[in-house]
Amino acid sequence: MESTTVKVSKQTARKLSSLQRSLKTSSLDETVDLLVRQHRKELINESFGADKGKIKPFSEDDRGEDRR
Repeated sequence: MESTTVKVSKQTARKLSSLQRSLKTSSLDETVDLLVRQHRKELINESFGADKGKIKPFSEDDRGEDRR
């Protein structure tokens, strides 16, 4: 896998190392990847859950052929 260098402050590097230990990931790369995937999942859940709690399940009364 190709790699690159990302410049971060020492404070950010310490925070990432702390997260790595708490998440039990094997590398900082894995830690950042996990955080990105979690964030992406949250965005998707927000987008697809926009009407959560506002809609009700379809019933037999909702069928198109029964409408006049």
